[in-house]
Amino acid sequence: MFFGKKTTLFFAVFLFLWVSPCCAAGGTVTITDSLGRTVEVPQPLDRVIISGSGGLRLLTYLQALDRVVGVDSAEGRSSIIQAKPYIIAHPELKELPIFGEFRGRDNPELIAGLSPQPQVIFKVSPRSGPSPDDLTAKTSIPVVGLEYGNLANEKENLYTTLRLLGSLLGKDDRAEEVIAFFEGHMQELSRRTADIPEDQRPSCYVGGVAHQGPHGFSSTEPGYPPFTYTGAKNIAADLATGKSENIHISREKLLEWDPEVIFLDLSTLTGGEEANALFQLRHDPVFQALGAVQRGAVYGVLPYNSYSINFGSVLADGYFVGKVLYPGAFEDVDPGEMADDIYTFLVGKPVFSLMNEAFSGMVFRPLSLEE
Repeated sequence: MFFGKKTTLFFAVFLFLWVSPCCAAGGTVTITDSLGRTVEVPQPLDRVIISGSGGLRLLTYLQALDRVVGVDSAEGRSSIIQAKPYIIAHPELKELPIFGEFRGRDNPELIAGLSPQPQVIFKVSPRSGPSPDDLTAKTSIPVVGLEYGNLANEKENLYTTLRLLGSLLGKDDRAEEVIAFFEGHMQELSRRTADIPEDQRPSCYVGGVAHQGPHGFSSTEPGYPPFTYTGAKNIAADLATGKSENIHISREKLLEWDPEVIFLDLSTLTGGEEANALFQLRHDPVFQALGAVQRGAVYGVLPYNSYSINFGSVLADGYFVGKVLYPGAFEDVDPGEMADDIYTFLVGKPVFSLMNEAFSGMVFRPLSLEE
């Protein structure tokens, strides 16, 4: 859910005003959440749950999983292809009790039955599912609304949320480390590609981008961060509206634009044998007429979205995109090793090989378009 500059500024300002005059051990602290609600939160926090797309990912980044006493259905269920690095690194999370359905559809009865009881409920995209006030009324547990944000035009929402979570969980230093890590990689990708002449930047397209589930080849992201960070000539960039969003481009328009290089978001493979982008590139005559398909310039990248944005995978994809488009600027980079460095910092383990195995070894390589 997108919130404008006014909401972002409101949330950011109140982050610095949240500490109450007295916060002794075993006491409380008063904060203002992303909805402008004043919430009294117990301190210290030893038992929490986090609701909504991507919330558990943020707690993983903050190294606070030892506080989690339950998960929603999207985290607890098994998947044929696991695209969430934090779950691969911490499979024990799938064994925790379920407190509600995915995307914020929390179940007050299940929450009330958790043992031990959470001291607070963090709720990402808090307008989804039961309202925070209703949830508190039914569970007697304080609810803190948060915004997930992204690493593009909603970056301040993400950083504000990380800092607020860090403050409440005693992870202030770690929150700043994570933010600095993101900033450092984005700046490095930009630095490596800043001086590349415009006529040496091939046109490109990413297809099969997931959005609330898998999609086919026409699904893309006009503001796809790996393209933005590397200054890539994204053929869909002009369709951006100023906010993060998924769009679908017609087959005819793709043929007209005819990108020189195609990247395939491998989350598409979870969409079924004949509905995924790889099948479409292999069998659709229109897509087979694309120059990149005929030249074999089609490459697999890690999923951008899997229960919201995979921030670590987005950064890793940036290095692979850069190496494909501008090999001279990234000749010293092994994208798989870089991915493991990123995952180790964010989720605690080098899980690239396991993710690559889950996608049949197609990550960061040219894709075979023959059956």
